[in-house]
Parts: sequence; structure tokens; C-alpha cells
Amino acid sequence: QVQLVESGGGLVQPGGSLRLSCGASGLPFGNYAMGWFRQAPGKEREFVGAISKQGWSTHYAEGVKGRFSVSRDNGENTLTLQMNNLKSEDTAVYYCAARREYCSGEGCFEADTIAYWGQGTQVTVSS
Repeated sequence: QVQLVESGGGLVQPGGSLRLSCGASGLPFGNYAMGWFRQAPGKEREFVGAISKQGWSTHYAEGVKGRFSVSRDNGENTLTLQMNNLKSEDTAVYYCAARREYCSGEGCFEADTIAYWGQGTQVTVSS
């Protein structure tokens, strides 16, 4: 069945960098927009960044713009989140997610709901 597996989390100092990866299997990876979400203790899960199925378009939450970058490799079925200049407020469990993207001659749109979630990887930014 479909699996999304995150890796790369760990402990870093404020101002440091981490790169998270998400490996996908069991689905036509190139048919899905992919994104990253995070959830800190006592907080709701929040959107971090996303990328279209072709990799041509990205979108980020305001709080991570200029620091985080989402990319994908459809040949390897992988999604990446490069995180720079990390802050303590970035501490959370990070999840990758897949959402079906539909395209026609008139353009593309994404499904309203997430189709698949990974189980998450812990990122801790501590001084």
C-alpha cells in the first residue's frame, strides 16, 4: 500500500540547518502535489510549504519564507524540505503529505483533502 516515510529530523542549534526527506512508494508520485506540515506540542497542525506535481510551483507559510525550501525529484519519488536559519519556534514533528492534483487544458486544481500522510519526524531546535 501507499507509504510516505520522513527522515532527517534531529537536534540542531538555533541558526543551524536541517534537510528533511520524504520517500514515497505505492502511488504514482508525479500525479500528486506534495507538502510539509508540522505540529508542535499543544498546537494545531500547520502548513509549512508545498510543491506542485511537476515541481514548477511552490508555496510557503509566511513564517518560513526565505528560510525553508521545498523541492522534489519525481524520478526518485522523493520530497525534500531544506530548513535554514532554524529558530526554536520551528521545533515540531514534521509530516509530509500527498494531495491529488488534476490538470486539464484549462489548468490544474488540487483535491480538497490530503490523500496520504507520513508518520512524521521530530525536529528540535534548542540552545
